[in-house]
Amino acid sequence: MATSLSPVRPQLHRTVLDNGLVVLVTENPVADIVAARLFVRAGTGHEQVAESGLFALMTALLTKGTDRFSSMEIAEQVESLGASLSSDTSADYSLLSLKTVSADFEPMLSLAAHLLRSPTFPEAELDLEQRLTLQSIRSMQEQPFTVAYNALRAAMYGDHPYARPGIGTAETVSSFTQTQLQHVHATYFRPDNLVISICGRISPEQAVDLVTTYLGEWQAPVDPIPELVYPNLPNQPSQQVIPQDTNQSIVIVGYQAPPVKHPIYAVLKLISTYLGNGLSSRLFVELREKRGLAYDVSAFYPTRLGMSQFVAYMGTAPDNAEIALEGLRYETERLVTESLTPEELATTKSKLLGQYALGKQTNTQIAQLLGWYEVLGLGTGFDQGFQAAIAAITLEELQAAAQDCFLAPYTVQLGPAQ
Repeated sequence: MATSLSPVRPQLHRTVLDNGLVVLVTENPVADIVAARLFVRAGTGHEQVAESGLFALMTALLTKGTDRFSSMEIAEQVESLGASLSSDTSADYSLLSLKTVSADFEPMLSLAAHLLRSPTFPEAELDLEQRLTLQSIRSMQEQPFTVAYNALRAAMYGDHPYARPGIGTAETVSSFTQTQLQHVHATYFRPDNLVISICGRISPEQAVDLVTTYLGEWQAPVDPIPELVYPNLPNQPSQQVIPQDTNQSIVIVGYQAPPVKHPIYAVLKLISTYLGNGLSSRLFVELREKRGLAYDVSAFYPTRLGMSQFVAYMGTAPDNAEIALEGLRYETERLVTESLTPEELATTKSKLLGQYALGKQTNTQIAQLLGWYEVLGLGTGFDQGFQAAIAAITLEELQAAAQDCFLAPYTVQLGPAQ
């Protein structure tokens, strides 16, 4: 195995086991808690159209039965230790999470390793999870923002997996079989596709020894991991109007934006903070406080391995939908020709860096963040490098990023027909 140290404080230890499994350990003895995140480098972004929702269903069933334990027996083991255990999936990874007191970390890791390797996806549990997922899909159709945002994603991404809701569709979810779940698990759940991030009252040597004990003998299949190839995105900005009988209208504007490894990633994160993060943000002050247009207004720029999107949205009175959309576009696109003041730039940097620091206060947050960076292939120095990049952004760089990004908007208006 190979071991290296990064400059992150508290110190991050990165170890690669002989089977390719990556172990990240951050010793943080302040509290008697150990949190672990077991990341698989595959998520909904690996799905074909007919597989939409497959990873979400599979990860939901990871804790519902193995060749040794039933769903009830798994739950009883976790509860008897007063620990927590959950599973999840996202566009770029699937995840098994645990948190426990340090004395119980070994039995919890042993259980998590078993769940990761040996789920059986019992038919009864599969049927139940499918019915619950179908209920969630129906519920989504009653959420105006979700309907509008899904329409925006579909227009912006086309055939790309990011175009589809991670939960899937009624047609795909109801068609999934136990055999399909077993196949996708066997394909992607393997040690050379796994990252384990651990943070808490445990030494790096102890953590690596335990991971080696419970997962070190797991051998990677001979077949290579399927290469991830994303389709090209459409380049046809569209304007959609969706009639729906709602009390308020949802207006959204979206711009295609680069992935996390692009040079302007940090700049766009700063812009999203300036425009749409909190009560002092530009969108909130100008469109809600000054003009009274918004019930809710914000902006976001998701961190993505593939092409991302920069999105601004607002909930407004139906009579104000047109002017609200114009306002969203104006406040965003004005950055193409009009930069921030030096004072605004300094304030926004402090705000973003402060919020970033607050997102790394607990063992759970640290394990999540550092493991996520590893999955994205950003390297162990990204945590410090991102903060340094934010601090170094100039007004000229900010305006250049806006000129690159805010040129071809996709828009959606959802609300009562006018």
